[in-house]
Amino acid sequence: MKNCLVVDDSKVIRKVARHILETLNFSVDEAEDGRQALIQIENSMPDVVLLDWNMPVMSGMEFLRTLRQLKYDNQPKVVFCTTENDAAHIRAAIEAGADEYVMKPFDRETLESKLQIVGVA
Repeated sequence: MKNCLVVDDSKVIRKVARHILETLNFSVDEAEDGRQALIQIENSMPDVVLLDWNMPVMSGMEFLRTLRQLKYDNQPKVVFCTTENDAAHIRAAIEAGADEYVMKPFDRETLESKLQIVGVA
């Protein structure tokens, strides 16, 4: 079973994402900010991270840059999941190491498609 770490400061978004991911046969862990996510990754590396952009403590971009600098052998796929939809944000996310980008609000079909694109579904 593949594992996904959902990193979002919204409890509602984490709950919705968890429900969708579990129907896609993922085990799911949650973090409410980037710093908490880094701690969880040290304990257990997920196959994929569903990552919010705007969070307190450590933003999605800060988390992503830190994650990619850590040079783990088994880097997870990272799918940004955010309301930021302009080309500059998307380009910045990809340049920082994101594998894919999905807009909020998202549905099961959209998320499943993005996970297939990055090779984890």
